[in-house]
Amino acid sequence: MPPEGGVSAAPPAGGIRVAPVRGRADLREFVNLPYRLHAGTPWIPPLKLERYAFLNRKLNPLFKHGDAELFLARRGGRVVGRISAQYDSNFNAYHGNRWGFFGFLELEDDQEVLDALMAQAAAWLREKGRDRMMGPFDFMINDECGVLIEGFEHEPMIRQPWHPPYYQQRVEAAGLEQAMDVFHWYLPMTTRGNTMLPMLEELAVASREKHGITIRKMSFWKLGKDLQEFAKVYHAAWAKNWAFQPYDKHDIADLAINYRLIFDQHWFMLAANEKGETVAAALTIPDINQVLKKMKGKILPFGWFHYLRRKKLIDRVRVGFLGVLPEYQHTGVAAQLYIENYDMCKLTPVTWGEPGWILETNTGMNRGVEAMGGSINKRMRIYERLLEEGAEPAAPPASVRRYRTREERAGT
Repeated sequence: MPPEGGVSAAPPAGGIRVAPVRGRADLREFVNLPYRLHAGTPWIPPLKLERYAFLNRKLNPLFKHGDAELFLARRGGRVVGRISAQYDSNFNAYHGNRWGFFGFLELEDDQEVLDALMAQAAAWLREKGRDRMMGPFDFMINDECGVLIEGFEHEPMIRQPWHPPYYQQRVEAAGLEQAMDVFHWYLPMTTRGNTMLPMLEELAVASREKHGITIRKMSFWKLGKDLQEFAKVYHAAWAKNWAFQPYDKHDIADLAINYRLIFDQHWFMLAANEKGETVAAALTIPDINQVLKKMKGKILPFGWFHYLRRKKLIDRVRVGFLGVLPEYQHTGVAAQLYIENYDMCKLTPVTWGEPGWILETNTGMNRGVEAMGGSINKRMRIYERLLEEGAEPAAPPASVRRYRTREERAGT
């Protein structure tokens, strides 16, 4: 929880008062709000214990290289919205910018609530010297990010947000601009012969036989070390991506702790050359949300039982990271990793997955998923607001905006 001090409460606007989270009672209100707002929707409640740990300054790695403040909006004493404002010094240093972020956005369907929350987050970021506000990110771009704008009928997978349609309407009415859309694709994974282009099989064979690249699975007991190898690929393969978020040792240690809770060796992969050097990586995450849905946000009295049965309950995965070192991108190793994911379905109950968090400007990756038979399942939108005159927008040029699906290219 953020420390005492910081931005003072905003003056009431339309009967709404926004103030920083202070003390256990406020934090409880902050955590509980989405459970009230989204009851009876496709939203899946996370474990409350996990949410408290995630917001803890001593446990979340953001606070090793950044800062954040949490805010609650109240009307007449009733909590009607929440938001965070944060910045990441590692991100700013890497990109040479002064971007700040907002996140954890939840609110009742009321424009005055959204306007008041955004004003308070912007004021905090200005005090910290930020020149723009982007989000929502909870807390960082590799956590839950974006406002859901398509796919409301689908359940969110692990580390995905879910919002009703009015969130997009309220955010855009507040004057925030689109910075980037990210796609999540539905990909059936049990019928690769019917959906996958034959060239991917050919590339995978060439990767093994011509270039000597083989796949090995990560180890539960050496997961921290294996994730350091993954980070080497991540920093090289994603470094030029829009809003790339570098990992430091604190972030990797936190990933290892979290991934051990959902680890399944079938899905955590590294690829190495003949010298044993890591050249590619893929992290496919079993969708623990299917288990959390049964746990209903609680470990007791029976939540633990569902968790122990998780490998039998989970039949879908989130394909979160798949990357190749630039100098090996011609070898076909990506195709080998794609096919390995399909082959793991024969050994597990998994029937489909969601390759996700793919930028709308990442034509190569979007075409690759489409070539495997994928179709866009969800679309999230990241927004921005400039906080200083003359600041350059974070959105990419309109000439390289968004990927057009096969149907759009055909004009249907």
